[in-house]
Amino acid sequence: MSNHGVVIEWQRGDAAFTDHRYSRRHRWRFDGGAEVAGSSSPHVVRAPYSDPAAVDPEEAFVAALSSCHMLWFLDLAARAGYVVDRYADEASGSLTKRADGRSWMSRVVLSPRVTFTGAKAPTHADVDRLHHEAHDECFLANAYKGEMEIRGTWSHA
Repeated sequence: MSNHGVVIEWQRGDAAFTDHRYSRRHRWRFDGGAEVAGSSSPHVVRAPYSDPAAVDPEEAFVAALSSCHMLWFLDLAARAGYVVDRYADEASGSLTKRADGRSWMSRVVLSPRVTFTGAKAPTHADVDRLHHEAHDECFLANAYKGEMEIRGTWSHA
């Protein structure tokens, strides 16, 4: 078992706060030293109280699922003897309302474009299997309760 930590820090500044006119901008500090500007989504809290240039939790959630899937895909492809030169994903997530009126991330679509090289070329079935296994192995996908679709394309150069 492993533990993963991040420090999230926000300060009110001189905003009144109780009128909800305070900045949602904050910092994410990761144990490796990376810092990321965070904010609520401008789709949830309008600017200037949100920062459209910062990463919002919904984007980070989709990015984390995409990254986890990619890392497992690469590992499984390498184990199978395939050489991957490039993997690029334009992932998206959809927030919808549940019956009780609360919003949730109901659907994530991964759209990876994978380029293979080398003597061993995968078949379409091989690539589908790699994506299926990557999804099964991804820790975050195992915790996600919404729908997840993979619309990948691939080529062999």
